[in-house]
Amino acid sequence: MTHLDGNAIAGVLEQLFGRDLTLASSRCTGCGAMREVADIHVYRSAGIVARCPDCDTVLFRIVEARDRMWLDFRGFSSLQVRS
Repeated sequence: MTHLDGNAIAGVLEQLFGRDLTLASSRCTGCGAMREVADIHVYRSAGIVARCPDCDTVLFRIVEARDRMWLDFRGFSSLQVRS
C-alpha cells in the first residue's frame, strides 16, 4: 500500500482540533524521532493510520462511522502545537 504524507489529512485534523496541525511537532514513542505531522506517513483505507517514517510505529488511528469517530493517538509521546 502506498503512503501519503501528513498534509493529506490536514482537513480531518483541522476539523477535530480547530487548527492546522501539519506544522505541529510530534515525538514517536517507538524511536523518539521528532517530526512535523506533515512529514509522517499516512495510509487511508477504512480509516486513517499514521506511521513514523523512521521506525514504522503506528502514531495514530482515526476511524469515522456515521455520527461517531474513534481516535487513538498512543504512538505520540508528545505533540507540540504552535500558538
